[in-house]
Amino acid sequence: MKNIRKHEEEALKKIKHINDLEDYVSTIYKKGIESLLKAELTDHLGYGKYEPCQEQNYRNGSSKKQLKTDIGKLLVEIPRDRDSTFEPILVPKHRRISTKISSSILTLYSKGLSTRDIEETIKDIYGINVSPSTISHITDSVIEDIKDWQSRPLDEQYCIVWADGLSVKIRHNGIVINKTVYLLIGLSISGRKEILGMWISERENASFWMSVFTDIKSRGVNDILISCTDNLKGIQAAIKAVFRNTTGQLCIVHQIRNSCKFVVWKDKKEFLQDLKCIYTANNLEQAVDALDALENKWGHKYYYAIKSWRDNWTDLTAFYDYPHEIRRIIYTTNIIESLNSGIRKYIKTKNAFPDDFAAKKSIFLAINIIQKKWTMPIIDWPVILNQFKILYDDRLKL
Repeated sequence: MKNIRKHEEEALKKIKHINDLEDYVSTIYKKGIESLLKAELTDHLGYGKYEPCQEQNYRNGSSKKQLKTDIGKLLVEIPRDRDSTFEPILVPKHRRISTKISSSILTLYSKGLSTRDIEETIKDIYGINVSPSTISHITDSVIEDIKDWQSRPLDEQYCIVWADGLSVKIRHNGIVINKTVYLLIGLSISGRKEILGMWISERENASFWMSVFTDIKSRGVNDILISCTDNLKGIQAAIKAVFRNTTGQLCIVHQIRNSCKFVVWKDKKEFLQDLKCIYTANNLEQAVDALDALENKWGHKYYYAIKSWRDNWTDLTAFYDYPHEIRRIIYTTNIIESLNSGIRKYIKTKNAFPDDFAAKKSIFLAINIIQKKWTMPIIDWPVILNQFKILYDDRLKL
């Protein structure tokens, strides 16, 4: 021990410049890695270097391997065994980049940086060159994570599920087309939000949504109390086909936007004030009166703006059956729109994705960052849970 300390003191005396310190740290880091690798080999063989052993497999020298680490490039000695059965955990075979750098590359990729930008950033921070192919290989490594995430078991029951789509540009057969990434958020019995899955499709219809809800059912979901969606094509029929007892609520905000498409600018402010009387009414009876008043005033001029409310009245007013605390979180899909807005911040630099998988990679990594903030139940959850228990006593499984 005294000899080691004396050696360290002598080495420290030689440090006169920052470069000397970096070289010293690199040497210590290198020795630390090699010592741990030797310990791994000892554990693999089952006996120490100088211990007698009856086993036929034994140490067989070492090979050199250059690693790219967060303190620069290191040339380390990787111990070998005669039977070539030793596979290091600290420095896995075929890997030359440290986990920290790989993690940094994935983080930069998730924030929308291009391969070239990532290459330059890694060089500036760590002083090492990472090729575009290596960066692509590292980002491609999330494919297994995506598969595991998309097929993971889900809770048996969700109080609320929100559904919405995010439009992205993806290259397909040499041309750039618009595709939609559909996302589901579930509100669990614990009051926490969870993204249930991600699906990409060019077309939106009942059969597509049937496959989405069949997917989450096959992963363990047996019951959804309330679904909150935009008036997406075929979604209401699909939900009822898979989860028969689910109450559907169409997003009021989306409905307002759709109605305003038929209203000229000079009338829009007054029209919106009259429209507000519908979705802010104290009960369903008052909402019906407000809709009648809206139609009497504007029906002759904006027939289709009001017709859509009549056509979807049952699904638009389902929230009136619930207390105020539940109403405020189901009458709009703001929760999932907030998620979509967060994802757009990370993918806004992507003019077009080369394929579906590239889009999934970027969105999956963005989702991982966003979900880290979802650590607490929604506001007033004990009160809301108590209300759900009263309303669904025979179904809610606590």
